[in-house]
Amino acid sequence: MEDAVKLRILTLRDLDAVTEIDYSLLGKKRREYWATRLEIIETSGVPSLAAEINGEIIGFILGSASGWEYGIPENVAWIDTIGVKKEYQRRGIARLLFNEMVSMFKKVGVDTVYVFVNWRDLDLLQFFEKMGFKKGEMINLELRI
Repeated sequence: MEDAVKLRILTLRDLDAVTEIDYSLLGKKRREYWATRLEIIETSGVPSLAAEINGEIIGFILGSASGWEYGIPENVAWIDTIGVKKEYQRRGIARLLFNEMVSMFKKVGVDTVYVFVNWRDLDLLQFFEKMGFKKGEMINLELRI
């Protein structure tokens, strides 16, 4: 029987685990990127989360509440990144992380959550659809330079 999943606040001490999960999913080593990201999230309003079993990090989620960037009101939040080790996918880990983050968002007055997903990433699209997401009012603008 598998041990229980524990959720806790993600910190800079989790850099190695987050980097390895990201590498296993995307095939790129991005240690510097994650070092910067984890430093930033430690000072943001809503903490990001790690999921662990027996002290091993098996997943994480990063998100933030808006601070009126580009006219986006304070009641809006973003899910930035969610990652779960391949061997733990489809076991409800991402759902646990997501639901806890949404709970934290609600506590600070957020009532709308946004996420960017590549329209070809069917697994992520299906996951977020199961979480209740619908096509929103915002559009993605891109400038290739």
